[in-house]
Amino acid sequence: MLSEKTKSIVQSTVPVLIQHGTAITSCFYKNLFTDHPELLNLFNQSNQKQGRQQEALAQAVLAAAANIDNLEVIFPIVKQVGHKHRSLGVKKEHYPIVGKYLLEAMKEVLGNQATDEVITAWGEAYGVIAGVFIGEENKMYHQAENQCGGWSGFKSFKLADKVVESDVITSFYLTPADHQSLPDFLPGQYISVRVKPDGDAFWHNRQYSLSNAPGTGIFRISVKKEQPGTVSGFLHNQLSIGDFIEVSAPAGDFTLIDNGPEPITFLSGGIGVTPFISMLNDLAKRNPEWNVQFIHSAQNEQVHAFKKEVNHLIQSMPNAEAVFFYENTDGRLSFEELQRILLTKKGNFYVCGPVPFLKAMLKALSLLDIEKNRIHYEFFGPAVHLNEPQTV
Repeated sequence: MLSEKTKSIVQSTVPVLIQHGTAITSCFYKNLFTDHPELLNLFNQSNQKQGRQQEALAQAVLAAAANIDNLEVIFPIVKQVGHKHRSLGVKKEHYPIVGKYLLEAMKEVLGNQATDEVITAWGEAYGVIAGVFIGEENKMYHQAENQCGGWSGFKSFKLADKVVESDVITSFYLTPADHQSLPDFLPGQYISVRVKPDGDAFWHNRQYSLSNAPGTGIFRISVKKEQPGTVSGFLHNQLSIGDFIEVSAPAGDFTLIDNGPEPITFLSGGIGVTPFISMLNDLAKRNPEWNVQFIHSAQNEQVHAFKKEVNHLIQSMPNAEAVFFYENTDGRLSFEELQRILLTKKGNFYVCGPVPFLKAMLKALSLLDIEKNRIHYEFFGPAVHLNEPQTV
């Protein structure tokens, strides 16, 4: 337990963290990877270069400081980050290393503001916060091992098929090299894929939503070819049917809420459609009578993936509807358009796509007076600030 004095000192650093948080986390990662380059194997190096990982960590540190007297408030963050850590192989022995370099970064960036009293308080607080993460992640590791027959970390998968879905998106069908059965994942979950292109010293990790329904005996991921894109480029250009890649067990908590037959509205932009394809497949199989509206926005019809599959699934569901928007002909999906086409304000709303799309849709749903606890959304990569209250 932290003393009231320690809590008070940590909370007093909130204004400083608001001002210097990203500078601290940028310093932290620079020093960490200089001394421990092997830890690059656990990180998305693209997010590092773009600064997204630094921003996400700064937000997490700030949230922990602001809520140090009631850490239950940050449990949604703990759960979300815990899933990603488990899928990447982050273990409890990594936390002391992180703590050491985080405190050193605070000293380096804050200078005289990082008094001995502040650093001591943050050291104690970090130990408690790390314990919360470690405890939750241990549960996730045990769960994955029990569900996957001892499968922990990464194991080899064979590319069974490769299907072009649009001008920019291709689906990859993966089967385990050891021929063991696959676990039933939850629609909306993702797997981590790691590759090591020729000439690279470290693994490159990416997390991709599973785009097929559970119970098929195969994993399908659908990947947009990014420019530049180390992993997506490798998958699109170098991975051939019969080749092998390494994959971790399914993870993630962006899944369907079990609220019975309440209406469901999906709002996706671009590649954000992938978790919803999995959810729609599952709903068509288990609950075809439910009221579902599937709204998808793409730049144009050529880059729109899964149109045929979605239409087929929707046609099999008597109370379902699909609406497609193309920016080149219809313009961007705006508040006015969403207000016009939305079938209901009831039930749960699921949003996934690029950050600008997320911002626009969350703002639109707020203006439509949709309750925050009925809005659920997913980031591809580290969460960034949306200037909107986050709901989990």
